[in-house]
Amino acid sequence: MIDAAIKRDFAARARAGDTVFLPGCFDAMSAMLAEKSGAPAVMTSGFAVSATHLGFPDVELYTMTENLTVVRNVVNAVGIPVIADTDTGYGNAINVMRTVREFEQAGVSAMIFEDQLAPKRCPAAAKQVEILPAYEHAGKIRAAVQARRDPDTLIIARTDATSEDEAIARANLYVEAGADIIQPISRTFTDIDGLRRLRAAVGVPLSLQVLGWLEDLTPDQIREVAGIAVFPLVGLMTAARAMQQNYAKLMQDLSTKSLPNPVMGMPEFKEFIGFEEIEDQQAKYLVMDLKATGSLG
Repeated sequence: MIDAAIKRDFAARARAGDTVFLPGCFDAMSAMLAEKSGAPAVMTSGFAVSATHLGFPDVELYTMTENLTVVRNVVNAVGIPVIADTDTGYGNAINVMRTVREFEQAGVSAMIFEDQLAPKRCPAAAKQVEILPAYEHAGKIRAAVQARRDPDTLIIARTDATSEDEAIARANLYVEAGADIIQPISRTFTDIDGLRRLRAAVGVPLSLQVLGWLEDLTPDQIREVAGIAVFPLVGLMTAARAMQQNYAKLMQDLSTKSLPNPVMGMPEFKEFIGFEEIEDQQAKYLVMDLKATGSLG
């Protein structure tokens, strides 16, 4: 669980446009691996959560509580800020208020709410998405801001409008409603100049999902416009490719001798996952061990 001072520093950096670069994750272990690599924060990607926990594409088939279970496990596994992809908020403005309270209680540092019509479809994969009237989503953002109990919990408003002018107009409404950060989708703006225009128009930093053409931007270009920059699918796609190749080779050879991708050894994995700490706790607290040492009558 994150320390309050770390959460406060993360919020201050993001709001000030001191870009926080971070990876996406999809479960507790992927978040732990990110933290061990030096990541200052992680984001639970809805795309990745849907794929790994349901085996389905990102079309909001999982429920709020299913997503919350994953997010809570991630928060409990790491000591860095966790940004939750909270999709459309799972309903109207009243549903959004409950979503904010549940995820904030779980310990997240930020939530992303998009202006798609529920159930949403991932714009990185879907050919077409439907979006809410702008004022309706502004009401949902206003409700999210009202519902949060900690002002250091960031509310990130995402617009899936594909017209640059409409995206800017919507983003301004969402900032007026209290959004701390604005997130565009990659297909709306086609170059850094478009993102600069958005950043200047809304007056708050952007949250960027570094996918597609945004992967060609330099870190310095991203720093110009973003308070948060997420590489959302590196973990998911790395794991998917490595397991696909190793499983195929395993079933072909019925042996682990020639796997194309190296695997972590058992001693290293046991250290990473915390076996020694658990064993120390067992020795200290289990009743049988206490009896054996004569500490109990």
